[in-house]
Amino acid sequence: MLRITAYAERLLSDLEHIDWSHSLKEMQRNWIGRSEGAEVDFAVQGSADKIRVFTTRPDTLFGATYMVLSPEHHLVDVITTPAQREAVQAYKVAVAKKSDLERTELAKEKTGVATGASAINPVTGQAIPIWIADYVLISYGTGAIMAVPGHDTRDFEFATLFKLPIVQVVQPPAGQNWQGFVDDGVAVNSANARISLDGLSTPEAKAKITAWLQAEGLGVKTVNFKLRDWLFSRQRYWGEPFPIIWKQDAAGKAYHEALPESSLPVLPPQLEDYKPTADGQPPLARATDWVQLPNGVVRETNTMPQWAGSCWYYLRYLDAHNSGEFCTSAVERYWMGTDAPEGAKTTPGVDLYVGGTEHAVLHLLYARFWHKVLFDLGHVSTPEPFYKLINQGLILGEDGQKMSKSRGNVINPDGVLAEYGADAFRLYEMFMGPLEMTKPWNTKGVEGVYRFLGRVWRLFVDEQSETDYEQNSAADPSRALEFFQQIRLHQGIQDTQATPQQLKALHACIKKVTEDLDGMRFNTAISALMVFVNEAVGWQTRPASVLKDFLVLLQPFAPHLAEELWSRLQTGAASPRCMAYIAWPRFDPALLVEDTIEVPVQVNGKLRDVLKLPAAATPAEIEAAAKASEKAQPFLAGKTIKKVIIVPKKLVNIIAA
Repeated sequence: MLRITAYAERLLSDLEHIDWSHSLKEMQRNWIGRSEGAEVDFAVQGSADKIRVFTTRPDTLFGATYMVLSPEHHLVDVITTPAQREAVQAYKVAVAKKSDLERTELAKEKTGVATGASAINPVTGQAIPIWIADYVLISYGTGAIMAVPGHDTRDFEFATLFKLPIVQVVQPPAGQNWQGFVDDGVAVNSANARISLDGLSTPEAKAKITAWLQAEGLGVKTVNFKLRDWLFSRQRYWGEPFPIIWKQDAAGKAYHEALPESSLPVLPPQLEDYKPTADGQPPLARATDWVQLPNGVVRETNTMPQWAGSCWYYLRYLDAHNSGEFCTSAVERYWMGTDAPEGAKTTPGVDLYVGGTEHAVLHLLYARFWHKVLFDLGHVSTPEPFYKLINQGLILGEDGQKMSKSRGNVINPDGVLAEYGADAFRLYEMFMGPLEMTKPWNTKGVEGVYRFLGRVWRLFVDEQSETDYEQNSAADPSRALEFFQQIRLHQGIQDTQATPQQLKALHACIKKVTEDLDGMRFNTAISALMVFVNEAVGWQTRPASVLKDFLVLLQPFAPHLAEELWSRLQTGAASPRCMAYIAWPRFDPALLVEDTIEVPVQVNGKLRDVLKLPAAATPAEIEAAAKASEKAQPFLAGKTIKKVIIVPKKLVNIIAA
């Protein structure tokens, strides 16, 4: 067992310091399940025993009309009366066959058995019956609840079924039924000779009753968590063996201890049969030579779950060839901590983690816990492993349903690759929409990006040469490579100076693609590439320097096509053939400044013209141009201009009467 509960508070509070989606954080918060409330003691009538319950609504204590214990609670056998013993035992046997999920299913019919015993409500002094029911789990809280059927849905259903008393102790807002009302309201019917909650709001009533219970020695304020300690052992072959051995002391009592570090790693033995033994022992028990060590010492035969690897693999990546430790401190601080070169790292931990939401409350929660343990031990320098997390969306079938063999809507990538190629397949997946969105597959969309890649090819390669290649290759396949090498670059590609318009188009593309890549907005980055190509295909002269920078932008999205075209643009041995060695281009803001602006002209609030003016035009120049507008003149004829409103670089509104 791993004591993850000791980290529950930190696992919650540290969510505030990482860049994860709100929904994913909420999933972890709900799984950890922090709740503030009070633990309250109910004396068992006619006995020295007490039943302690945890409740988040101590203000409803006056409405507790019965108690429910988990069938596994240690007091069940103690307090059950002889008349109820047979029924209680039969119920316990039936419940033992159910999972926790089955037991807590809200829609299922409630079941339970009375123990015959009663407890004393500490605020009313009344004896209330004690039942057992499967919807109360021994693993949550204290394994016992005070039932307030007037203001709890499950308790209300249970009390209605078994005809138990239902008392109102919370007044809801006007017009709402109090039976089963579970939200905040005003306390009613909640007073005795020593304390009264009547008239108090729910938060006020909670604070008052909790303080009173503590002063009277009847309860304490406490925080509870749904999170349970982590069962970390498995009875299977596939898993890391525990580095634990068992010995016996002088009295013959078994005890365990860890193997020395010199004995690590402990590797599993080779087995032909991976099933448990006939007497229910784990598969490793079959390897008797491996299990039995000298002097009667035996190895632990349970193995670790898959989490043992997935909780820390990212750290091993940092120093994978280190045979002495999982990662040196210097390397860890370089990649994960604060010792990275200036400008290379801005966040602690893994800068970006992309994964599915199915890992939200298992892998991601366990990895955070594991990392915090290593942090406390001084092995890592950051309290959290993954600073920024993005959940990629699911790709659905063409019918809008989740892909599944049973539905027959699975898209086989091999077929797409064979028809359209890897670049088109890759590009379409990124172009479908925002990374985080769930999106349906559409094969016609692949055709669209395939046509775009064809335009990119024709931007660089002479179309006639390409046609000749296809025809010659079909006529003589044995000479296909020779014909392919004869394909010329487009004749418009020249080592000439780019025009201002061409530089503007390129740098607008660099800016958009760079910013969208940083923001994981792949679909809009591809749109920017398409905009550039649409403009570039109309150029009579195509500067090689501009096209080279474009290929660098294209390469992360369509690497095969980009690399092929890059190799064709190389004319000197000094130019690297592989684009991995090419620096990412930087945009020049000065090249993106607009020379002209479009200014709408209104007359009395109605659009009459749109003027194209120099970007540096003064308000006086803009006003003069607006008054001189031929399209505005008919609406100004015979009128006196009362006022001219100019919103710089936005619009001109002439008020005339």
